[in-house]
Amino acid sequence: MIRVLLTAFLCLFLVQACKSWGNPKPGDPAPLVDFDATVKVKKIWSTGVGDGMGKEGISMPPMFANGVIYAADDKGQLTAVGAEKGNKIWTIKTKQAFSGGPAVGESLLVMGTLDGTVLAFDAADGSERWSARVSSEVLAVPGISENIVVVRCIDGRVFGFDATTGTRVWIYDSRVPLLTLRGNTNILLRGSTVFVGYADGTVAALKVADGTVIWSQSVVSPDGRTELERLADVGIQMVIVASDLIVSSYKKRIASLAADSGRLLWFKEISSFTGVQVDRTNLAVSDSGGDLWLLDRRNGSTLWKIDQLTNRGLTLPAFYGDLVVVGDKEGYLHWINISDGAFVAREREGSKGFAGAPLTVGTTLYVLTSKGTLSAYRAGAAL
Repeated sequence: MIRVLLTAFLCLFLVQACKSWGNPKPGDPAPLVDFDATVKVKKIWSTGVGDGMGKEGISMPPMFANGVIYAADDKGQLTAVGAEKGNKIWTIKTKQAFSGGPAVGESLLVMGTLDGTVLAFDAADGSERWSARVSSEVLAVPGISENIVVVRCIDGRVFGFDATTGTRVWIYDSRVPLLTLRGNTNILLRGSTVFVGYADGTVAALKVADGTVIWSQSVVSPDGRTELERLADVGIQMVIVASDLIVSSYKKRIASLAADSGRLLWFKEISSFTGVQVDRTNLAVSDSGGDLWLLDRRNGSTLWKIDQLTNRGLTLPAFYGDLVVVGDKEGYLHWINISDGAFVAREREGSKGFAGAPLTVGTTLYVLTSKGTLSAYRAGAAL
């Protein structure tokens, strides 16, 4: 009798467990879908570049310039790696808590820190050029143009520094809401203009030379009964293509603006904090729920939508030839056909997600994991 009861109990437990395993709870990452891989992907090289990102809300994707990939960790290590073979060119270890960067330009490598310090290094050998203080922590990638280093702080202030000496040239101040998402929109430079996105859903265009406001435009209104409902942060990455500035907001809006005036051209109700990516007429975006969209960047019309990656904590997508590549918080890289939104390959790079969006340079895709591993991939005809 006891054996019968135990057997019945075990069967009931297994049935309930199977139901639980087959039906993820709300908020759980969507299970990986099965598909037949049709594109071959190969890892070309991989190397360690520090301890990765140990702090919540810090995103420091790798940067490319002149055949070199630059990567940082939040413990103060900077590494320059040969883009072709993965050989380390130089590594320096500082005592700084890096939180924003790296930015590369005009022979400089610029980083921001949690204690409000901006540091400029020689991109060729990693030697320190200068340092400067700002008003609060730096969580966005700085920008460099026309001998000016532009740095945005979490308190809303934007600073312009002389790229040669580190002397402060100008400051632009803007209020931020009481409650914002952890992270800031990266600086976007176009010639003599710098574009800055804010937590209240506003985008401002400033003159690089002196910080003068060219225009300011509200992408979405931060209205609502509670601070949470009023979250309207502009997404981390904005893009310019032709004469259009395309931005996203956490408060359910992607918008295209005229870059010279801020005039609204079109908008679509999609929420995204990671931002947008563009390739010719295609616009890719990972929304806040984990759906992946491909839009026509000229008018915002939907080309396709993938709803099989819900709650997987997607990165900003990257374009790779005729594919879209996106990473998730479990370390998977999903390779998707642009033409129809079909999965064509999947690779796993670690298990703790990524330090930022994948980076495409020519026929190579570079990814930096949250644990500090930098890897290079090639796919399809590039193999």
